[in-house]
Amino acid sequence: MTQDLTPPNEAAKTELCDSCAGIQQNWRRARGHPELMQGTHRTEAHKHGQVVITKYRCERCGTTWEYENNKVNRHAGWSVVG
Repeated sequence: MTQDLTPPNEAAKTELCDSCAGIQQNWRRARGHPELMQGTHRTEAHKHGQVVITKYRCERCGTTWEYENNKVNRHAGWSVVG
């Protein structure tokens, strides 16, 4: 009997398409790709002011992304949601 050695968290992750895999995460001003469709946006209050966060969804692989437009934090930017 063989056991699956893949951790449970890894098995639950969705596969990113090549375009999504090429997005530099957590870096301000990194580019997305043309198949990301813009969704809703919201503002959050941070200690230095308001920050706009926009949700995107990839039409190819279905990955949901958020882009944090925070001019103070250079490690803001793209992140996978969920």
